[in-house]
Amino acid sequence: MIQANLIRLFEDSIRMHWDCNAMSDYGHLKIYTYGDVAERIEKIHLLLHEAGIEKNDKVSLIGKNSCNWAITYVAVVTYGAIVVPILQDFKPGDVTHIVNHSESKLIFAGDSLWDHLDINDMKGLIAAISLSDFRVLAVQMRELTKKELKKENSDPDIPMEAPAFDASLLAPERIDQLFDDKFQGDFHRDRVRYDYKDNSEIASINYTSGTTGFSKGVVTPLNALAGNVSFGLSTKICYPGSRFVCFLPLAHAYGCAFDFLSNFCAGGYTCYYGRPLAAKILLKAFEEVKPTTIFTVPLIIEKIYKKMIQPLLDDPMKSWVLSVPLMKGAVLMTIRKRLITAFGGEFEQMIIGGAALNADVEAFFHKIKFPFTVGYGMTECAPLISFAPHNEFVPTSCGRVLPLMKGRIANPNEAGIGEIEVTGENVMLGYYKNEEATKLTFAEDGWLKTGDLGIIDENGNIFIKGRNKTMLLGPSGQNIYPEELEDKLNNMPCVLESLVMQRDDMIVALVCPDMEAADAAQMTQEQIRERMELNRKAVNAQLASYEQIKEIRIYPHEFEKTPKKSIKRYLYNANMGE
Repeated sequence: MIQANLIRLFEDSIRMHWDCNAMSDYGHLKIYTYGDVAERIEKIHLLLHEAGIEKNDKVSLIGKNSCNWAITYVAVVTYGAIVVPILQDFKPGDVTHIVNHSESKLIFAGDSLWDHLDINDMKGLIAAISLSDFRVLAVQMRELTKKELKKENSDPDIPMEAPAFDASLLAPERIDQLFDDKFQGDFHRDRVRYDYKDNSEIASINYTSGTTGFSKGVVTPLNALAGNVSFGLSTKICYPGSRFVCFLPLAHAYGCAFDFLSNFCAGGYTCYYGRPLAAKILLKAFEEVKPTTIFTVPLIIEKIYKKMIQPLLDDPMKSWVLSVPLMKGAVLMTIRKRLITAFGGEFEQMIIGGAALNADVEAFFHKIKFPFTVGYGMTECAPLISFAPHNEFVPTSCGRVLPLMKGRIANPNEAGIGEIEVTGENVMLGYYKNEEATKLTFAEDGWLKTGDLGIIDENGNIFIKGRNKTMLLGPSGQNIYPEELEDKLNNMPCVLESLVMQRDDMIVALVCPDMEAADAAQMTQEQIRERMELNRKAVNAQLASYEQIKEIRIYPHEFEKTPKKSIKRYLYNANMGE
């Protein structure tokens, strides 16, 4: 069990950093100090109490990245309830299912998201609260009994509904008054005392869509979150005054654990970026905040690489210069400086997670000595499994297994590749109300099956080869990892993204063209198809005979993705496209 208790980590950080800047919303002038956050937490505690929320009741939370989202999360956990973060990208029907399946009694929601939801479909809810200003959005209705109808002189045979809860009890002005009555203008750091909750108890239930089907509720104990936070503090990724731009979704384990929880417990400052991920605006946020560490996913880095770096490398003049040894170093260092400046100029390292980084992008970053590293994790480990700082990072790996975790390879083949299994402090308790899925996810001796295929070297470095469920078989039973083929395809001209799959023992690739590049080159549809055929031949020249791509089919749109930007592979098949 991790020694640091998550509730105490929150409490100690607030008390220690009372007057320090804690968080802000990008584009807004208001900056919350830790003292401001403490006051907001206390008011949410009062709201939860007035709503009749008890210890270990579930409270759902859905909305864009914001200070109010983060503050509500801390408030729910320090109250002793269980938070259910819901990704705002989920469809209304999925949100309703999660609220009901988790047995949530209250939901905090963004106003625009709530417009597409109906409290009458969420029978266990008491009320819905706005994340913008904490007003009551809706209360549960109930059908009056015949006795109540008679009392009101109404026809007992005609059903009537009435609010099941008095919304005025949760009105912001009433909560403010309760706060004033309780503290009498004397709220200070020494008044921050939260009830103890053991690390073995549940902190959150995270529903993740993943890439292979319907979501399951990951039951995360305080211990797993405390393990991730403790690692962030001990490695100095987060420290008093560290600055982050949080653009990864807070409801996803990766962004939540480090951009938010670890930095908050360290006494750092986080700017919450709640806008659509437009590269131009995001880079502007980096320029203004000047983050000390950047947490991101491969898709964002690869897009920036294609827009900022690839054109330079493809320029005939630059290519010629790069072929001259005496000039090559200077050009690469110029590119490195340009990249670092684009990300704010003051970050110590960039941490990339959530999926595999494109091999060519990674190799180039190493060549220019860009300070980056690749980590590995999953929601079921809240999320971190392996990590190495950028100056210890082994190329093509995803870091070393954490000291508080253990890793092994199950049933390795002749190349040493098998399913990665882990155990340790960060592991979930199981899937909520789903014993069958829980049983299938754990080995007989209790190790967690990650579903990822890879190798672990003698130093504990993990090398991912692909997903167990996406692995294809060659004509003689050879293992084919579609992610590796996609990696090569995605570096070809006019390719935005791709999906490799199997049809009648043939390898087929769905490719979404980079229409921006095609339009710039004034390519016709026929020329795009010709380009894809050239790409197919160029990639096949790099592949073994059993991996050869037999056909490229053009898919007209970007593939649908999960919040961590992994393609939802299960939505597609090899007969799609043209």
